[in-house]
Amino acid sequence: MIKVTLPDGSIREYNEGVEILGVVEDISKSLAREALGVVVNGKIMGLQEKLNEDCDFRVVKFEDPEGKKIFWHTTSHIMAFAVQRLFPDVKFAIGPAVESGFYYDLDTEHRFTPEDLEEIESEMKKIISEGHKLERYEMPRDEALKYFKEKNEVYKVDLIENLPEDAIISFYKLGDFIDLCAGPHLYDVKKVKAVKLLSIAGAYWRGDENNKMLQRIYGISFEKKKDLDEYLERIEEAKKRDHRKLGKELDLFSMHDEGPGFPFFHPYGMVIRNELESFWRKEHIKSGYGEIKTPLILNEQLWHQSGHWDHYKENMYFTKIDDENFAIKPMNCPGSILIYKSNMYSYRDFPLRLAEMGLVHRHELSGALHGLMRVRSFTQDDAHIYALPSQVKDELKGIIDLADYIYNIFGFNYKIELSTRPENSMGTDEQWELATNSLIEALDEKGIEYRVNEGDGAFYGPKIDFHLEDAIGRTWQCGTIQLDFQMPERFDLTYIDSDNDKKRPVMIHRTILGSMERFMGILIEHYAGKFPVWLAPVQIKILPISDKFNEYGNNLKKRLEEMGFRVEIDDRAEKIGYKIREAQVMKIPYMLVIGEKEIENEMVSVRKRDIGDIGQMSLEEFINVVDEEIKNKK
Repeated sequence: MIKVTLPDGSIREYNEGVEILGVVEDISKSLAREALGVVVNGKIMGLQEKLNEDCDFRVVKFEDPEGKKIFWHTTSHIMAFAVQRLFPDVKFAIGPAVESGFYYDLDTEHRFTPEDLEEIESEMKKIISEGHKLERYEMPRDEALKYFKEKNEVYKVDLIENLPEDAIISFYKLGDFIDLCAGPHLYDVKKVKAVKLLSIAGAYWRGDENNKMLQRIYGISFEKKKDLDEYLERIEEAKKRDHRKLGKELDLFSMHDEGPGFPFFHPYGMVIRNELESFWRKEHIKSGYGEIKTPLILNEQLWHQSGHWDHYKENMYFTKIDDENFAIKPMNCPGSILIYKSNMYSYRDFPLRLAEMGLVHRHELSGALHGLMRVRSFTQDDAHIYALPSQVKDELKGIIDLADYIYNIFGFNYKIELSTRPENSMGTDEQWELATNSLIEALDEKGIEYRVNEGDGAFYGPKIDFHLEDAIGRTWQCGTIQLDFQMPERFDLTYIDSDNDKKRPVMIHRTILGSMERFMGILIEHYAGKFPVWLAPVQIKILPISDKFNEYGNNLKKRLEEMGFRVEIDDRAEKIGYKIREAQVMKIPYMLVIGEKEIENEMVSVRKRDIGDIGQMSLEEFINVVDEEIKNKK
């Protein structure tokens, strides 16, 4: 008999080899109707798989991340089965679930078109109506190789050849489609009620530019058509908010072939960036951080010592200076450590909080570059805190409080994820356990719900990630807190403790915005380009009704600028309706219409973005309204 421990702590006993579906049905028939799979000892499994040992057992539905992964992975197989029926010559590469849906990489001389997607989609619906079950079975590596060589599935052969000699290979059979796959999958296809194929893209096999370019079909699926309709509406809204489109229209930034992956910020974009940095700086000073600046290029030996050479070399850029090898920094922490080592500290100096707006460079594949969201050079709002072990928990709670305050300013809700030890990590089991428990205790004491992301920590320590939810419900990973016992060891960081002995500090790495570039991209989409007044590149646009009011308008502009507002005047010989429309296209928060009446009465006619005409008011009254919005960051 095996013992199955449920989330409420209760234990049930079953025969070894029991099918998971039977266990779920035994727990609750209604739960079994909603179940898509389970998590067993931290591993996601399908309902058709079997239990062979004592385990912790949690059922997952579509609303759970693990449930979506199972659902979308299965839909990728349904799509592949449909492609196999319609295009028999296609060779299949991989078809995983991704953050929003699924894709399958396909090799064929036929060039897929939007019309093909409609046909594939129709065939998928037919397959779903046929009600196939997904059968899982295994075979030894040699048999699996033979099977796929006979079918001339070169990509499956390549995958198998890179597995160990003694590997047992798992397969899933869906109708006539058999795929090499670790799973897990749905028990059957009936739960897939709504599906949409979204786009076609190119993708190199194994992400290597030297390999063949395959065709990648992306799609999404849901349990209910209503959810698909809502998703497609969000997609349309997301297109309108695309930061690349708005960045061009609002003259914020541009990308150029002469610097692929390296953003060029225009004057309006720099206004937003400088306002963000100023806000960040002010809040960090209030929170007891000292600001530092470290060099862009550092000797290669430093990166060997830090461990980045072994764990991050393929993402780094290199150069030579005076016949010595140097690296352009991909991270700011070694520079902060060198500043720490330039002084001797006692326990009384802690916690020591050092913050840096640090420019870093990381090599991304050209196909992964995406506007400001995925670039090759970016500025991290980094900070490194050196603390006594007894101070770590309070420092973690302080960072969480600061992040919460900053995210609320921008109107973001967020969720937290705790990522644990990855496979290629540095350090001892004891250090990792201590670091992970410190993060858990800080989150528990703050009463914050969080999700555990097994094995996704940094190579030097576990981490907390903040996932922000934007105005249309998308999530973005921004802030991170990483607890590190490794760097102090590698760089021999010490302080003098109260007993006059040398001890090692604990190092905390953290960002809140994540990177200035990506955070700006997120804000552009979050606000749909309609920045709050404090961030808007142009806060006020003066619109004279005709040329004869331009002089008064320019004097008003000068007066407002002297008070610190960002103001422009549209003194072109154009009709006022045209000027208003132009200002609305540029998403200016406030427009001041100036004509005979306004000058006579010493008033301004105010138009507010998204509201329109809000009437006349005195200049002083208007200034107070705008000033309050800026001060309170409304």
